[in-house]
Amino acid sequence: MHAPPSRQTIDLNADLGEEVTDDPALLAVVTSANVACGYHAGSAAIMRAVCEEAARLGVSVGAQVSYDDRAGFGRVARDVAYDVLRDQVADQVGTLTEIAAAAGTTVRYLKPHGALYHRVLDDEEQARAVLDGSGHLPVLGMPGRLLTLAADAGRTVLHEGFPDRGYTADGRLVPRSEPGALLTEEHEIVAQALALVGSVDSVCLHGDSPGAVAHASAVRRALEASGLVLQGL
Repeated sequence: MHAPPSRQTIDLNADLGEEVTDDPALLAVVTSANVACGYHAGSAAIMRAVCEEAARLGVSVGAQVSYDDRAGFGRVARDVAYDVLRDQVADQVGTLTEIAAAAGTTVRYLKPHGALYHRVLDDEEQARAVLDGSGHLPVLGMPGRLLTLAADAGRTVLHEGFPDRGYTADGRLVPRSEPGALLTEEHEIVAQALALVGSVDSVCLHGDSPGAVAHASAVRRALEASGLVLQGL
């Protein structure tokens, strides 16, 4: 007899530990948690709480690294020297790694946040700083310099898409300052999540969006109803 075909898997991730969302409720829905490492939001106590609950539920933990910008929530573009950014990323990853270990889990991947996420799509020096500060962790993001350099270095590359964000014609995200940047209707978010299947390893719901928990739950139900297995990174 032939073995049955394996079912397609996909990850559902969200930004957690940012002090602006219901972390326990989202952890009950997602399969991977991008944990804020203190530079744009969060604290050691919040990281510890998220990691402990993630460990209990079997949710994968990732380091959500950013510019040192709590005032701007990491969404302000900054020019940071290579060595400074490298060391800042290393500090964030190191802090979360220690906290995760104490909570009984590990940091399984890296994801830049906000302005840094978008900067490393095109800026090679900043992308190298992020990579050089993060050891050998797999890298989650959109196609661009960061993922290209990571793949060239033999790092695992994970592609993600955003059900709750608008896309431009060239496949980038519509800037938050422009109309159409955020999708807010549940049916639109679910439809876009399903449309992303097959082209990404993970779909990301923003934890700071209104209705984040309800939207994440709806997306998870739709993905599972389509026959997908939800599995952490």
